[in-house]
Amino acid sequence: MSIVTADIPGVEPAAAAPGTATPFGVNEMRLTPRQWLATLAIVAACWVLIPWAWKRLEPFHPGPDYRIPYALSKDYWLYERRLERNVRPDQVPILGDSVVWGEYVRPDGTLSHFLNRLAGGDNDRFLNGGVNGMFPLALEGLVADYGRAIRGRKVIVQCNVLWWTSPKADLSVPAPGGINHSRLLPQLGDRVPPAYRAGADERLAALIHRHVDFLAWTDHLENAYYDQRGIPQWTLEEDAADEPGYPNAWRNPLAPIIAGIPGEPEHDPRRGPSSPRHRPWTAGGGEPAHFDWVDLDASLQWQAFRGVVELLRARGNDVLVVLGPFNEHMIADDQRPAFRSMRDQVRDRLRQMRVGVIVPQALPSDLYADASHPLTGGYELLARRIWSDPSFRRWLASR
Repeated sequence: MSIVTADIPGVEPAAAAPGTATPFGVNEMRLTPRQWLATLAIVAACWVLIPWAWKRLEPFHPGPDYRIPYALSKDYWLYERRLERNVRPDQVPILGDSVVWGEYVRPDGTLSHFLNRLAGGDNDRFLNGGVNGMFPLALEGLVADYGRAIRGRKVIVQCNVLWWTSPKADLSVPAPGGINHSRLLPQLGDRVPPAYRAGADERLAALIHRHVDFLAWTDHLENAYYDQRGIPQWTLEEDAADEPGYPNAWRNPLAPIIAGIPGEPEHDPRRGPSSPRHRPWTAGGGEPAHFDWVDLDASLQWQAFRGVVELLRARGNDVLVVLGPFNEHMIADDQRPAFRSMRDQVRDRLRQMRVGVIVPQALPSDLYADASHPLTGGYELLARRIWSDPSFRRWLASR
């Protein structure tokens, strides 16, 4: 039996015999430069090929009225894949926040659903490209890094003036708490909003994940199958029992993947006409409110919205902006002139950019659930008003 004297305190290691190689620690195998190159090539191939192959092997069949499920709102890789699967040149994505997505309604109660119904035989002409919790500063990042499939086609972008109702909504002032979709925000430079206070490590991770497809794919796995956790954290997740247990510790970690991408619940207690949330904004005693409107020239959200439009146009898209539908009934009487002046500024500035704009008439008060989200009947009426607008029909028919 041999003794390694280097591990014994106070004992000098024996000198190597002349002509013999000095051991390199405890490693018995070293890679040559050629072997290192081969290893790096294999790793690089995996980084490129695994996401590419996953898109072809993972079952994903978005049907009519499909929208990214609420629980997968941060699965940007799935959002990108959704756009890539709908490549017919006549299909029109509708981009926006939860107003487009449909916060209080079922998938068959959204704006895209009712526009498809009015379009006649084709029930998938208009695509629901809304994401819950999205705002212009994040939408700009989403379109830039995950919306590359939107090229050379007609696109509707919904403009929600809710993001100019206060400096806090505009993200132009420091604020406590986290920011939804923070990974999509500008991470460096003078365009970083003051409300975003992440450290350097978080910003660097966000940039890398947005530009490395392999890491975006791993984010997809965590979001879609493992409750937004890595597999080790998912395995050790505790249940809510009085005596906490680990229900996933004995589960097959591949079982969630085998079950497929989760969809929306068949009976969502939070959405649809049967939901207690699906009611007019006045049902709970709501009253008109005062808003601290942000000047457009100082608004970060407005700058980002313009950036979204300009980016889409640079990719050869024909952009139409739908301005609204904001709940004017919720604005205090003395503030309505200021609101209408700001709304007209947005319309006029977009027209100066030679962008088509539709400003639908405000919906009846009882068809709003809050400041900007319609109820099911509100979406149906909004779709009819947009469809009957002559400028919309000319835009839709033009090449």
